[in-house]
Amino acid sequence: MTGSPTLLLSRLKRDYKGLRVVGDVHGDAAAFAAAITGAAEKRFFVLQLGDLTDRGPDNPGTLRMALDLVEQGRGLFILGNHDHKLRRALSGALVRPDPEGLGITLAQLDAAPDGVELKARAIEAISHAPAWLRLGPWIFVHGGFHPRMLREPSPHEAGRLKPDGLVPRALFGQVTSRTRPDGYPERLHNWVHRIPSGITVYCGHEMRSTDGRPYVAVSAAGGRAVFLDTGAGKGGHLSWIDLPW
Repeated sequence: MTGSPTLLLSRLKRDYKGLRVVGDVHGDAAAFAAAITGAAEKRFFVLQLGDLTDRGPDNPGTLRMALDLVEQGRGLFILGNHDHKLRRALSGALVRPDPEGLGITLAQLDAAPDGVELKARAIEAISHAPAWLRLGPWIFVHGGFHPRMLREPSPHEAGRLKPDGLVPRALFGQVTSRTRPDGYPERLHNWVHRIPSGITVYCGHEMRSTDGRPYVAVSAAGGRAVFLDTGAGKGGHLSWIDLPW
């Protein structure tokens, strides 16, 4: 876990020149490696926005890098809905794996030479991943924002527990009970207009970009939401944004 956000920010400002915020990876290990290498060269801390695995060509490799970052104190990842589901599956819960998503990840982990160890490491790290994190004027969350995230820290072990309180908003955004023609839940973005002036929310979860670049939405109050999922592991590419101090 990250501990106090205030203490974390103080440590990061002491040890790093800024943050590299990385969008959904979905098993695109090669692109993730490039993002991590570039961050190290610039002495930036890596903050990944969740959904590390499923669909891409190298889910074990992606997990190794993400877990190494966490264990070495050089980065962290925010809890995504795919991460939460992966932990449930690895812990023996009854989940229905998407054959093109979680099914691929589980098969690749079973075939990995360090698969048993990697699964145990993933269970532990996902258990302690924050569902959201505020660092000064920045909020980092996978799915969607709620104003209470400005003053309330993420629940401890959100990745281990059934989503409750603000955690469903953090993991899934704002959804209706309807399904779109493409099979995904119908999503709302009313939460964007609850971002106050001076606050920027960095999130992933859905591909809102139409030009391959992170999509920026501005709230009625002047706050911003930056959507960084540009399709890594799903036919697109991995995006990241650098935030110097």
